[in-house]
Amino acid sequence: MIVISDDDKALVPVRKIPKNYLLVTGTYSSAKNGKSLGYESLLERDLMILLEFDDAVKSFGEQPVKVPLVANGKKLKPYVPDILIHYLPTLSGETRRPTLGEVKDREDLKKNKAKYAPKFDVASRYAAERGWEWHIFTDKEISTPYLENLKFLREYHSAEPDSTLLNDIISHLQSTRGSISIDSLLKKLCPDETKILHVAPAIWHLIATKRIVVNLQKPLTMISKLSLP
Repeated sequence: MIVISDDDKALVPVRKIPKNYLLVTGTYSSAKNGKSLGYESLLERDLMILLEFDDAVKSFGEQPVKVPLVANGKKLKPYVPDILIHYLPTLSGETRRPTLGEVKDREDLKKNKAKYAPKFDVASRYAAERGWEWHIFTDKEISTPYLENLKFLREYHSAEPDSTLLNDIISHLQSTRGSISIDSLLKKLCPDETKILHVAPAIWHLIATKRIVVNLQKPLTMISKLSLP
């Protein structure tokens, strides 16, 4: 018998995202959720990339709930927010409340403020009644250098390079007893440029899997400093 938890139920979409030739729709393959999730904009997809790499996030699901809407005593078409996020407990044992959210571009929010306000107000109360947080995610917090770094690194996350090469890279980092630039590390590891084609992807993999630390809040370049956790 398969038992579906309340968290899992909330991650089952209440509405299937239709194909739309006016919007950018598609699916995002999420290892964290063990399935593909639909999105209706590139901004929604980009948020999913951020959530996938966020160690505090347990799971997330698209089109999670139908929020009832009523105007002048008449039932309207339910409002379906974009995402519901569940979090893992912290080291202290505390768990952040789930976040019900909408993903919108700032220009869209400004242009359609009057249209969206009633829906968002009801959704905020709906979330509060269930002990959730309500949040509107915008391009300001999503479209960052950090996101661009993750887009690049995710291509190297699941492709496991040769373990001997990975250990060699880590050993070199251990010997530095501090930080070293990507360029300097490649020069130490690669006697000729042809070897860079094998070593560089291994470095990206170690960064993507968080076995090497680098400041991803800034654009990733050859002078970015690497260190061990």
